[in-house]
Amino acid sequence: MSIARSAPVSIPTAFALAFAQIAQRRVLGLLLKSIALALMLSVAVAAGFSAALLWSISAIFGAEWATGGAGTALGVVTSVLGVWLAWRIVAMAVLQFYADDVVAAVEARHYPALRPRDVPLREQVRQAGRGAMRALIANLIALPFALALLFTGVGTAIVFAVVNAWLLGRELRDMVRLRHAADLRDAPLGPLSRFLLGLVVVGLLAVPLLNLLAPFLGAAAATHMVHRAAARP
Repeated sequence: MSIARSAPVSIPTAFALAFAQIAQRRVLGLLLKSIALALMLSVAVAAGFSAALLWSISAIFGAEWATGGAGTALGVVTSVLGVWLAWRIVAMAVLQFYADDVVAAVEARHYPALRPRDVPLREQVRQAGRGAMRALIANLIALPFALALLFTGVGTAIVFAVVNAWLLGRELRDMVRLRHAADLRDAPLGPLSRFLLGLVVVGLLAVPLLNLLAPFLGAAAATHMVHRAAARP
């Protein structure tokens, strides 16, 4: 089924179209490969983060405090955050390498008239590296503020949600646009739409099982949103 490129699309509609395409054999294969690779890398990154964190706590507060009740609680909370951040950063970095195939699958079904360019591997690697570094730096900057708001119960989640919604919206838009233009500065999709797109993906990342699908669903939904935005007069 082909959808008119000029028809407006809401964020719920874009994600509904993305969900509907998961059952395709081509898409399912890409999804399983990206999930398997991202899971393996996330475990390694999260383990390294937890080890570095425990060493830092012991070095700053002493081994006794680190192994006490408060130190253990802090270690558990920050380890959970580390696992979540590791999955978010690694999964999106892995998706960058499959992005061309994911977006191509959506375009082939819904936007067959489009003629994408061949994106060199070097350009894909550079784009993935930039996105991963941007995510790492932004989350490290946000980490002290998030930890300071732990006592509020929701402050930490809000900080990371806002930061990562902004990051993911930009990454997903650029991922689609890269297939059609080397210069991403004039890419369609306004700041609010990008942020809301990223916010939905952040929400999906927080839900067990759905978090495995979140990067793919975000890329597929972004494809619809970017192409519809580009087609507007």
